[in-house]
Amino acid sequence: MTFVLGLTGGIGSGKSAASHWFETQGIVVVDADVVAREVVEPGQPALTQIHQAFGDWVLLNGELNRRALREHIFKEPAARKTLEAITHPAIRQSIIQQLQAARSAYVVLVSPLLFESNQHELTQRNLLIDASEELQIQRASQRDGQSIEQIRKIIQVQMSRADKRQRADDIVLNDGHLEHLYAQLQPLHQHYLTLAQQQQSV
Repeated sequence: MTFVLGLTGGIGSGKSAASHWFETQGIVVVDADVVAREVVEPGQPALTQIHQAFGDWVLLNGELNRRALREHIFKEPAARKTLEAITHPAIRQSIIQQLQAARSAYVVLVSPLLFESNQHELTQRNLLIDASEELQIQRASQRDGQSIEQIRKIIQVQMSRADKRQRADDIVLNDGHLEHLYAQLQPLHQHYLTLAQQQQSV
């Protein structure tokens, strides 16, 4: 069985920078956000189910109208539950397949909702990329072109920093300097290689 490291962090925390670093070390990365997009592509069963559950307005030129759906579930909490009941099992199944197919010393599962969606059940250890809320807002607003109010809303619906810190095995504080981030990841990478070897020899 492959050793799976969960990698998480709030919006704008630097998860992508960290996961990219692991890739440069030859580690396979499975990104839950990418999988979430793949499972709702045209022709996928999940898209058909979403269409049936929400109606025609959820499609735009045969594809999922993400913006309309995102606005809808922000206003209607019950709609979020309906959507998650469709997408979460499909996402989980695809993640498991990709983790099992990975051929590297260990594999990283990147997920912003690692704990919220119980994807941490698929991992042996979890790493939190942590950043102050001010930095998160600053980064996300520069990168995504979203308003500060929208980003604050996203932060509010995600698990709190304190809860994530409590549940993570390892925490890296990302102050915005990539070399600081990489310097903290290097010894952890060595540690994960050791843990992966130990697991395989059991």
